[in-house]
Amino acid sequence: MDLSYSPEELAFRDEVRTWLDTNLPADIRDKVREHRELSKDDVMRWHRILAKKGWSVPHWPEEWGGTGWNITQRYLYQEQFGLSGAPGLPAFGPNMCASVLMRFGTPGQKDFFLPRIRDGVDFWVQGYSEPGAGSDLAAVKTRAERKGDHYVVNGQKIWTTLGHWGDWIFCLVRTDPTAEKRQEGISFLLIDMKTPGITVRPLILMDGGHEVNEVFFDDVKVPVENLVFEENKGWTVAKYLLGHERMGSGNVGGSKRMLVELKEIAARELKNGKPLLDDLRFRDKLSRIEIDLQALELTSMRFLDKMRRSGQPPGADVSMLKIRGTEIAQAITLLTSEALGPNAQPFRSTDGEELDPVATSVTPRYFNYRKVSIYAGSNEVQRNIIAKATLGL
Repeated sequence: MDLSYSPEELAFRDEVRTWLDTNLPADIRDKVREHRELSKDDVMRWHRILAKKGWSVPHWPEEWGGTGWNITQRYLYQEQFGLSGAPGLPAFGPNMCASVLMRFGTPGQKDFFLPRIRDGVDFWVQGYSEPGAGSDLAAVKTRAERKGDHYVVNGQKIWTTLGHWGDWIFCLVRTDPTAEKRQEGISFLLIDMKTPGITVRPLILMDGGHEVNEVFFDDVKVPVENLVFEENKGWTVAKYLLGHERMGSGNVGGSKRMLVELKEIAARELKNGKPLLDDLRFRDKLSRIEIDLQALELTSMRFLDKMRRSGQPPGADVSMLKIRGTEIAQAITLLTSEALGPNAQPFRSTDGEELDPVATSVTPRYFNYRKVSIYAGSNEVQRNIIAKATLGL
């Protein structure tokens, strides 16, 4: 196993870092580093900058506008995004939906949707979870009834991340409610969010942010040509998509950047007249997180090396990256809150005093990061996947 980078790979890393330093708009970088909310305009503006460079979809085949980079170059590219404070690529379109279309889509679907995803024309969202179908995704009840050349969709999706930004949504819908096995009666549909009958309602989070939504479908007509793969075979598509969702969920670069922020805070916060960074108990907690993050990075590199040698996608054990990556990110936000103490609490000034934007973002970020061990399949489900598929238990 080779865990080192070649001189060419290190030169590539430096090239990406230099380009990001030069081309990432300062207002977007500041928002990310201060953990402020990005707007749809921020995300799509950055997407179009990357598309102009030819870097918006580095993991795609070259025939569709990919870069031709190997797996190590793509990993270094993602790591530099996290370290620099660049927003990650919109996951639902360039990563998830595009991967599905390349594997299961018709030529017409590829020709229409892929260039629009690549160039940042459409913002895609994911219609999976429902009130009674979260981690038990096969329990979806949203119905799609075939009527001639279209489906009529009725039902509800929930926790739809950035659904209020959505131009298109890919959905799991039930097309055969009589199927003996729940997984056999599900289909995968692409739905234009401007279609009559779609209602998006906000779900305001405990930090006051509007990130997730409910989406209601009332007699929504969807052309049959928007069916991906075969009717009632959507579970095959869904499983394929989830594998792509979990590979990047370790987010080593982003956690490294948050760890640097934590050390800076601990260096200026005082305990008994001395920097908190000198406190042995605090340093013990900090060092444990840093060791865990280093172990996660090495584990990610092991997967990279395996994929580089075999040319095959990761197996079920890639779920360990999702588990540990999200647990480490949560540990960093918790320790950052502890380091700031009472100063982590205020959301806004009540007396006109200017507050540290990083400090005031800590508590909302702590609350928000409770979700990361749930999305992309809860960590409990990920452990079951590893137990069954990898360990054979």
